[in-house]
Amino acid sequence: MENKLIDNCMKLGFGMMRLPRVEGTKDIDLEHTKRMVDAFMEAGGKYFDTAYVYEGSEAATKAALCDRYPRESYYLADKLNASDFACKSEEEAKNEIKVSLERTGAGYFDFYLLHGIDSGNKDKFDRYGIWDYMRKLKEEGLIRHYGFSFHSTPEHLDELLTEHPDTEFVQLQINYSDWEDPLIASRQCYEIATRHETPVIVMEPVKGGKLADPPQQVKDILLQASPDASFASWAIRFTASLPNVMMVLSGMSTMQQMEDNLSFMRQLKPLNEEEKGVLEAACKALMQFDGIACTSCHYCTPGCPMDIHIPEIFAVMNVYKMYGNLKEARNDYGWRPGGEKASACIQCGQCEGACPQHLPIISLLEEVVETLEK
Repeated sequence: MENKLIDNCMKLGFGMMRLPRVEGTKDIDLEHTKRMVDAFMEAGGKYFDTAYVYEGSEAATKAALCDRYPRESYYLADKLNASDFACKSEEEAKNEIKVSLERTGAGYFDFYLLHGIDSGNKDKFDRYGIWDYMRKLKEEGLIRHYGFSFHSTPEHLDELLTEHPDTEFVQLQINYSDWEDPLIASRQCYEIATRHETPVIVMEPVKGGKLADPPQQVKDILLQASPDASFASWAIRFTASLPNVMMVLSGMSTMQQMEDNLSFMRQLKPLNEEEKGVLEAACKALMQFDGIACTSCHYCTPGCPMDIHIPEIFAVMNVYKMYGNLKEARNDYGWRPGGEKASACIQCGQCEGACPQHLPIISLLEEVVETLEK
């Protein structure tokens, strides 16, 4: 699919969400950030991504990029967030771009996104008239292209792209770990965007850094195939090799990460068939951990009197079992599954009777309560 939105640009985007911090503080290290921006621009990078809700990021983008480089030399993406934590009214939501333009000093945004659409906030974007507002901003020249970032189901994505066919791009979470994951459904979402002829920008290609330091059995497979390649390079090249991917964002926070990413993205070599086979083996290794053998068939959910989204809860628990990050698992558990928490279970047993895998769902939900709710 021909990309007409970005010209003469490396396929790696600089995500300005995880910028370096001054040691011992939460303050962004501006001098370090400037050096990273310089290295990125010198290597042929042009695409930068920030957001209204990324604390300190827009001001850092101004200091490190917008105040130091000609406006036509880079692309800048920003985002409007209509969730409750970001705004309390339509007026506040529509004022975000004014604040973002003041913080960045960019004059306009090349790419402007409805930020993080999911089933829980879609109605606010609709009620506030944000879709029409995007078109208005484009007519006024404050944005060049509009799209949205997305955290929901493939069916929901299909619905949104059908309702809004003038969407110019979509930002999706895609990585080799989530490619067939039933909760994230990266492959299905990618295929829906492709079917709608909507270019894709990839976020979380390294799954928040997890694939830069994967479980040992995955490391062994990747090192045997290519001892000198970083683990992150496998993850980023996987997404960058997809034909309908326009840009791959990497939330780099050190110069070392920047240099590694640039080493293989300056002149991107798409994965060959042998390398694809290596990643398939890595994915199989990821699945061979002591997880919950839920296939996400959802046979258990329609009859649940408490509206517990059991497969989605088990998917979050499996991520914890795989990577061992309890804080992040509890955070994901707080918003990803939807429905009631595992502790709402009344142990009626209908789910166990419906489960084709014959899982002890009641005891597994108790494990979730002990692990993620205590």
